[in-house]
Amino acid sequence: MKNQFLIVSTIVIASFALVSMTVKDFEIQDPWEVPAKYEKMQNPHVGDADADQVGRMLYKEHCASCHGTKGEGDGKKADTVDTEVPDFTDGTLSEQSDGSLYYKTFIGRDDMPGFQEKISDEKQQWLIVNYIRTLGS
Repeated sequence: MKNQFLIVSTIVIASFALVSMTVKDFEIQDPWEVPAKYEKMQNPHVGDADADQVGRMLYKEHCASCHGTKGEGDGKKADTVDTEVPDFTDGTLSEQSDGSLYYKTFIGRDDMPGFQEKISDEKQQWLIVNYIRTLGS
């Protein structure tokens, strides 16, 4: 009886240890504080026909590795960051202004790098915002 208790206890402890090593523990980030300047920015390229082709190409090149090809937060690098990668398809994009998405994409913070230097063309920046919007619809 004593041996059975010892064996069961060892199995339970080993199971908890194994589970704790395999579960990703994401840091909880504070909500984004988007400055009013950006929150109120108007997208000068809303409805631009290039959004689908150019925006998609730029998204694939710079964003899909973390956010996934369909924007579900399941890119191949998503598990390498300390914070949870957002799912663009969950409906929360519609609650955000274009300026807010612009700020988050091109200024960034923490694990989300700013892409202002890598994508310096302002039209291309807005086309990515336009394309990201299509993932949420």
